[in-house]
Amino acid sequence: QVQLVESGGGLVHPGGSLRLSCAASGSAIHLYTMGWYRQAPGKQRELVASITSGGDINYADAVKGRFAISRDNAKNTVYLQMDSLQFEDTAVYYCNVQRSFGYYNYWGQGTQVTVSS
Repeated sequence: QVQLVESGGGLVHPGGSLRLSCAASGSAIHLYTMGWYRQAPGKQRELVASITSGGDINYADAVKGRFAISRDNAKNTVYLQMDSLQFEDTAVYYCNVQRSFGYYNYWGQGTQVTVSS
């Protein structure tokens, strides 16, 4: 069993920055792909960024060049640095860890990110 605790959401003006953190507890976290998803009101949950155990990174087209994902395996933590935030980035952001083709798949409780002037 893996538990995920997210932090770092909040209210920010357009063009601003936020950094999300997700601390995982459990065994062998370093073997998991860690990622961030988001869900805006009335929309489906979508992948924002992911990073594999080997360090391969994938970004959604909408955030490329603005967001950066990283992980610290010593702390079992994944980060999402979000710069140049736009109104469209407003959503609940969820941390996710998974391995074995999704057989093991865990979600955080979500953290609200609101971009507003």
